[in-house]
Amino acid sequence: MNTSMHRAPHGRLPGLARFALLGLLLALAACDKADERSAGEKVDSAIARTQQAATEAAARTEALAREAGAKVKASEPAMQQGLDKIKEAARETGAAVSAGVSDATITASVSAGLAKDPALSATRIDVDTQGGTVTLRGPAPSTEAKARAETIARAVNGVSKVDNQLEVRAM
Repeated sequence: MNTSMHRAPHGRLPGLARFALLGLLLALAACDKADERSAGEKVDSAIARTQQAATEAAARTEALAREAGAKVKASEPAMQQGLDKIKEAARETGAAVSAGVSDATITASVSAGLAKDPALSATRIDVDTQGGTVTLRGPAPSTEAKARAETIARAVNGVSKVDNQLEVRAM
């Protein structure tokens, strides 16, 4: 194989290689002329761009924080309403529990008062209390005993009404 065809004489480049080298040199020269700043100036420019980006990011963050704060502030009335509803529900639940305890206390007190009466202690009188209203059910040995049972129930603290459903039966 003859290699002399592909080689240029000593110290000379073939035409295509010379053309490529010339293009490369021109491109490098153009790049250098487009940005004639020193390395220090380039670093300073990069630092300035970084600081500008940081300032813009901080401004966006502050704007988002203000927007979030405004949304929280706008939701405060709804949160307060929810809190008020929770407080009211707690009060109602507490009142219901208190009423239940009071009703149970009233029932126990009425039953204890009936057990102390000699004519009524021998009978099975059912005492039920709801909201301070006492209902008496069962037999009573006489009309007087029925009236006395109602009087005993009315005397208990917390009783607002007595529904006397006792039936007079001879025993």
